[in-house]
Amino acid sequence: MTRINLLPWREMRRRQLDLQVLRGSFFAWALMGLISLYAHLHLNGKISAQNNRNAYIQKEIKKLDAQIKEIKELKKKRAALISRMDVIQSLQGDRTRIVHIFDDLVRKLPEGIYLTGLKKRGKSVTLTGIAQSNGRISLFMRQLDASEWYTNPRLQVINIAQEGGLRVSKFTLQVALAQKKTIVAGGGTN
Repeated sequence: MTRINLLPWREMRRRQLDLQVLRGSFFAWALMGLISLYAHLHLNGKISAQNNRNAYIQKEIKKLDAQIKEIKELKKKRAALISRMDVIQSLQGDRTRIVHIFDDLVRKLPEGIYLTGLKKRGKSVTLTGIAQSNGRISLFMRQLDASEWYTNPRLQVINIAQEGGLRVSKFTLQVALAQKKTIVAGGGTN
């Protein structure tokens, strides 16, 4: 007897194909999910590593900023110290100069002239005094001009007055201080 297969083979085959497609799509979706998860984790790791590097760089920048600030403060202190040293050296050099200036002033002062005031401003000195005559003031100015410590004497004011029954000339004289003389190795001055 012949056997006839009455089972719905086409339907079963269609189910098998549907099942294979379903399994294939499930594996494809699972594979895509795994790839997406790997990409997500990998990118998050890269972002985290870059953030760590950025944080390290920011920390180092802050350290360098602090060092730069400290260097600027040290430069300011250094400039102040150099300025102080220059002032001290200037004062050291001028210490004997003042003595020479006053000594020379007394030596150049002719008889018959009396100084009543002396003011030093910067590189000039203003002298006020009383003279017995205008000729003595003129002699004093010539002697100051010939001095190595004074230059360019200028008479600002001269008034004739009576004091103690004598006719005297009250004067105001301005004279510039000469540039410092420097001692050269040979013993001479420059």
